[in-house]
Amino acid sequence: MLLRKPAPCTRLDERNLPMLLAIDIGNTNITIGCIENGQILCEARIATDATRTSDQYGVEIKTMLEAYGFHTDKIDDCIISSVVPPVFNAVRTGVFKVIGKAPMVVGPGIKTGLDIRIDNPAQVGSDRIVIAVAALKTRKAPLILIDMGTATTVEVIEPKNRYMGGVIMPGARLSLEALSMRAAQLPAINLDQPGKIISKNTVDSMRSGIMYGNAAMIDGVIDRMQEELGHTDSAIIATGGVAPFVIPLCRHKIELERNLLLEGLYALYEMNKPTA
Repeated sequence: MLLRKPAPCTRLDERNLPMLLAIDIGNTNITIGCIENGQILCEARIATDATRTSDQYGVEIKTMLEAYGFHTDKIDDCIISSVVPPVFNAVRTGVFKVIGKAPMVVGPGIKTGLDIRIDNPAQVGSDRIVIAVAALKTRKAPLILIDMGTATTVEVIEPKNRYMGGVIMPGARLSLEALSMRAAQLPAINLDQPGKIISKNTVDSMRSGIMYGNAAMIDGVIDRMQEELGHTDSAIIATGGVAPFVIPLCRHKIELERNLLLEGLYALYEMNKPTA
């Protein structure tokens, strides 16, 4: 498994190991990581913005890397996954302008090691594939995988790496935004850990409703998936920005893995990189 560690003591410009730039374009944030020899040396996020040009993305990625002490001439290659088509081309072109290399793209034709058992495999979001590949590097199926971002996805991986599909639901932040925008008397709030589920004021009621409600929704989906599968022995793993707040409220035993996206991108790159 990839390990996230503090900034190394050795000067970054003295390192000679191959450096991979891994980028995942999500609906809300773009996750950027530098990976060297299987270790995540830095992880950063910038906002996803469809109005930015390739030049703007290139400058922002370069600036972000340099802020962490990484120089773009030390980047050996790049891999990108994206669920936001309008932003993908701008980021890919921006990266090419900065590092002078065309990034590998997670999409149809890339080797994954998965047996995708859905109606149209080309329609599976690249982030869902990346997470599945990461989880299978250190665990054996059956697995249930949860990714909590703008949307919450729950995926099923059965033995022999059979990707069976899953569900897509509104994420906790998206639900909260909809509630605040459409209900005139409900304010915008932060997604902090709630107290009791029976709350005594509007803000706490919203917070407990969103957080406990999402936890109960995930528990319910897992219950129904296990019933449909006919077994309850799947390891359950969760990732995503909201997961650390919601998963502890779930009743199922669920492991938290923060870096599955970057780990999966590295694994996919290793499977598909050109051979000398």
